[in-house]
Amino acid sequence: MIILGIDPALAITGYGVIQVKGSTRALIEAGIIQTKSKEPLPKRLASLYSGITKLITDAKADCLVLEKIYSHYKHPATACILGQARGVICLAASTCGVPLFEYGATRIKKAIIGKGLASKIQVQRMVAHTLGIKSMPKYLDITDALALALGHSYIKNSKI
Repeated sequence: MIILGIDPALAITGYGVIQVKGSTRALIEAGIIQTKSKEPLPKRLASLYSGITKLITDAKADCLVLEKIYSHYKHPATACILGQARGVICLAASTCGVPLFEYGATRIKKAIIGKGLASKIQVQRMVAHTLGIKSMPKYLDITDALALALGHSYIKNSKI
């Protein structure tokens, strides 16, 4: 099974593709899709949509995993922008016929570390260890996306 994890945002969207065979998880590809802040919003969303669609197709993903939206009450505009990016990603998954799964951050942390309140650094280190990543990616968005893919692979195979 090939799982595509996506950490959505408008400026930098992290992604991670893993392959699961039995109890083995292997990194296929990871990176970012970046949009230009000077471009109009519709163009940025179109760019994100085409990038995600290409990624789904090229990776031959069996499913796509997103983090459930979390919004702080002090930053409602951020939630709206994130919602637009997530909407485009959901549309890409639907257009490509790929099942979409969503999990809260604490659910993913529990699946990977064993506790839902693990720190980002703990998650990042476990992701790197599990997938044999020697040097940490420049963007946390990448390890967050890989954590989503890994977490889904564990959750799908057990009742955590």
